[in-house]
Amino acid sequence: MTAEAIRDAASRPVVSDRPGDAHGAGGPEGALRIALLTYKGNPFCGGQGVYVRHLSRELAALGHRVEVIGAQPYPVLDEGVTLTELPSLDLYRQPDPFRTPSREEIRDWVDALEVGTMWTGGFPEPLTFSLRARRHLAARRGEFDVVHDNQTLGYGLLGDLGAPLVTTIHHPITVDRELDLAAARGLAKRASVRRWYAFTRMQKRVARRLDSVLTVSGTSRDEIVEHLRVRPARISVVHIGADSRVFSPDASVPEVPGRIVTTSSADVPLKGLVHLVEALAKVRTEQPHAHLVVVGKRADDGPVAAAIERLGLGDAVEFVKGISDAELADLVRGAQVACVPSLYEGFSLPAAEAMATGTPLVATTGGAIPEVAGRDGETCLAVPPGDAGALAQALTRLLADGGLRRRIGAAGRERVLARFTWRQAALGTVERYREALEASRGVHGARGGR
Repeated sequence: MTAEAIRDAASRPVVSDRPGDAHGAGGPEGALRIALLTYKGNPFCGGQGVYVRHLSRELAALGHRVEVIGAQPYPVLDEGVTLTELPSLDLYRQPDPFRTPSREEIRDWVDALEVGTMWTGGFPEPLTFSLRARRHLAARRGEFDVVHDNQTLGYGLLGDLGAPLVTTIHHPITVDRELDLAAARGLAKRASVRRWYAFTRMQKRVARRLDSVLTVSGTSRDEIVEHLRVRPARISVVHIGADSRVFSPDASVPEVPGRIVTTSSADVPLKGLVHLVEALAKVRTEQPHAHLVVVGKRADDGPVAAAIERLGLGDAVEFVKGISDAELADLVRGAQVACVPSLYEGFSLPAAEAMATGTPLVATTGGAIPEVAGRDGETCLAVPPGDAGALAQALTRLLADGGLRRRIGAAGRERVLARFTWRQAALGTVERYREALEASRGVHGARGGR
């Protein structure tokens, strides 16, 4: 089936025999019934999973009924939030990523599409999850007041879903594509990158047809307008933030001399980890006790692994993964410096969380990071992205100056508490839900009056 055929079929109105008004429970000020969709929801896999977990918890705390509908790796959710599993074939699971499923596992044409796309080097999950989600919502028409998509942007979410659609775009994945292409060496590698990111063509087409888009920063808003051609009037910025109950200072956690902590959800150029490793080698010429703890999976090969070996840093770089929020908070509290070396971020949860603990931050000026981290010398030390020398200078400066660390750390925490909390994010998101509901009622009212 061609992309155009899939798009046309997916955008037909959902039909169900179930009675009910899709907008019944969510009056102007009433509790809303929210379907929160996420094709990739595990918080250990990146920011999308963190977003789903914390936003859903705070929406429920405000009195709304939140049901997260997700695929593998399934979201980790807090009490009060329902998870409905919408299983894919889980083709990228560990320890056998890019596996070929057995014939018995193929349930329908969507499964076949998922396998075929993977076999040909593409990434199928945004499309196939959207098609499964549409089918699921059709069977439950009337049960939700609003559908909130967490960056699936698949053809299956076009058209009538039985409730207004609000879509979060953290940042356009076209940015990742450009950075990966720039880092690719050789024609074969560049062709592979282009094929993997072929789904971004679909995401561009879908994004342009959305009525209500949320994003997490002004920088992301500008990128969405530029890359996806979404009309600015349809985009609302709702900042996200740190869980300040977990990420807070704790004097009982001992500071580890020389510890630098960073988060890297994937070994990709976007995260800039290779530049931080190179910076660490420079820092250790003046601060021999300096060492790096990376929250993320150690790659067996690739530029980061090569840099660690080339620079002789095997004993100075440690990777940890699968830790709880409480364990992460203690790890950050114990560091003398937190670092965000990314070339680009649509927001930067690691920056907000580190600042919330009172740990001083060194961060690049890539993407929206300055919106979170604030001014250089006041709430962080800021450096240009991709500059290992500038990173080394800022890290060395903080490691050598306890007074500066305390001042930057305290100012950073004040900034986060004033601007970036999940409760504030939930309140802003509910406002957008109600705007979408009112707009939907206006459209249905206009049609009924004809």
